[in-house]
Amino acid sequence: MHRALAHFRLGPMNLVAAVFLFVFFSSVWLMLLAPICRFWTWVLVLGIRLLPLRAELGLAHHHVTSFISFDVPYLRMEPVLPSALIWWLTCVVTLSLFAGSFFLSGKFIPIKYLLRAVLLVPATALLYFVFLPARFPHTPDSYMEGLVTAGITLISVIPLLFGLTYYIFDFGLLRKAFLTAIAMTHLALFLPFQVLLQALFLQKTVLFMPVLYIIFGMPVNILIIVAFYSWGMTWSFRSATSL
Repeated sequence: MHRALAHFRLGPMNLVAAVFLFVFFSSVWLMLLAPICRFWTWVLVLGIRLLPLRAELGLAHHHVTSFISFDVPYLRMEPVLPSALIWWLTCVVTLSLFAGSFFLSGKFIPIKYLLRAVLLVPATALLYFVFLPARFPHTPDSYMEGLVTAGITLISVIPLLFGLTYYIFDFGLLRKAFLTAIAMTHLALFLPFQVLLQALFLQKTVLFMPVLYIIFGMPVNILIIVAFYSWGMTWSFRSATSL
């Protein structure tokens, strides 16, 4: 019988393991957060130096407790309203993708409607910058800082998410620890490069900010966690003699 149809029973050892792993990985993450932020700073500085990027490094100090404080690095850049050329090019690409969705065959119906839903975001942004360009409330500085801060928060809650949804299953302590470690490590390495890639688009114009935030921001990071969780759920359950 597939495990999705099997009756779930929460064993006491799985509950103990869930609490232990949550406390362990949360503690390690808090202890390593300051060095990780310094690593992100180094990556962003290197990106500014090597990439065609007009940006400066910013640091936002965060003080959690008397023992835990860190500087969140982010990129600072001037907000640029869309020029007529960029607006029309974005409009043509958006309309072309929307028209192209009608040529997809029936077996691609989920992709067809997903694409149309995604295109609503740039379409709304295009209309906004036609009528209210000067009232756009967000700046690249606040967006970049928010992206890094949200990334830190998301990585911080991975032990809790896995504790409630993965540790309770009988996969063995080592497998649970391994899945948590690679998920958190992957996102910690992914985040500064995500920031640099988004900055390359955002320096052109703030017209791209809604798409970057709604489609290519935290939803991508959440999908990465879902992918790791799905991979971990394909593993076989622990045998009686293994960890």
